[in-house]
Amino acid sequence: MTMAKLNDGADDSEWDRNTQDTHEQKFLAGPRSRLSELALALRIFGECIKGFRALHFLPPCVTVFGSARFPEQSEWYQLARRVAHELSKTGFTIMTGGGPGIMEAANRGAREAGGLSVGCNIVLPHEQDPNPYIDRFVEFRYFFVRKVMLVKYSYAFVILPGGFGTMDEMFEVATLIQTGKVKNFPLVLMGKSYWAPLVDFLRTKMVSERTIEAKDLDRILLTDDVAEAVEHIRAGTATHLRPVRKPNVLLGERRVHVRK
Repeated sequence: MTMAKLNDGADDSEWDRNTQDTHEQKFLAGPRSRLSELALALRIFGECIKGFRALHFLPPCVTVFGSARFPEQSEWYQLARRVAHELSKTGFTIMTGGGPGIMEAANRGAREAGGLSVGCNIVLPHEQDPNPYIDRFVEFRYFFVRKVMLVKYSYAFVILPGGFGTMDEMFEVATLIQTGKVKNFPLVLMGKSYWAPLVDFLRTKMVSERTIEAKDLDRILLTDDVAEAVEHIRAGTATHLRPVRKPNVLLGERRVHVRK
């Protein structure tokens, strides 16, 4: 299935900034009536079930993060496209936020390699459509539900240059790795000239102040070499990739078909 192209008039800089749905704003606005809180809890539960049903039967995924603002001619767009292409050739499904920029590049690389391409995002702002290189697309109302799904169904993260959202995802999984909540989860930063100042700060300031340990940074690979990134992910996940689960047709579940 090929998704519709982005609206010509859409501003990529607004992707993922505002949403048409106000449920998350209401949830974060403080305590409400007991009935309202119960309704929100049930809605969140339903959102989780929606994600489980959509993503449960995917082959092993690698999630690629990065800014929606980079155009096709950007070096980071092309780097995301290449690494997703090579990861797809090794058998990984590529998952992104489903938008333009780095997300489109990664989904495009997967599509060009004949691999499975997935988009997983918040309810879309300004009536924008997902990028046209996605085989399966899931929308969520709540950021925290989306983040759970991205970690739960991914075996590694590849982080390319991006803004607050990209850094949020990077530090979220770095914290999960640091605290042992997830194990054997490769975290790869690509775009050395972009990320090097941040990594230098982490090493020279945070390690020296003992707010993190040097071994926490050793778990992060910083590289521009596609082959090195792919081999790092392959080696780091080889011993714990789970077999693809079989759907139950009686429950209305469907197998995810991978193009040959």
